[in-house]
Amino acid sequence: MQKALIFDTFLYVKRLKEVGFTEQQAIVLSEILKELLEEQLATKRDLKEMETNLTVKLGFMLASAIALVATLVKLL
Repeated sequence: MQKALIFDTFLYVKRLKEVGFTEQQAIVLSEILKELLEEQLATKRDLKEMETNLTVKLGFMLASAIALVATLVKLL
């Protein structure tokens, strides 16, 4: 079971305000960070899919190389 990434924007804004950020600055920073986490962070499932795709491609490349070598051996 895959765990969802939880980002508490309220707590993030609160903590930024505690160290001197204005509320507007804290809100903008939390929105930017939330967007980055949601759109650009690879999940375990993303990585697993990439691994599967690369494995399949490598398998095809290996099979093609073997077929090419076998053909060359027959011709020579």
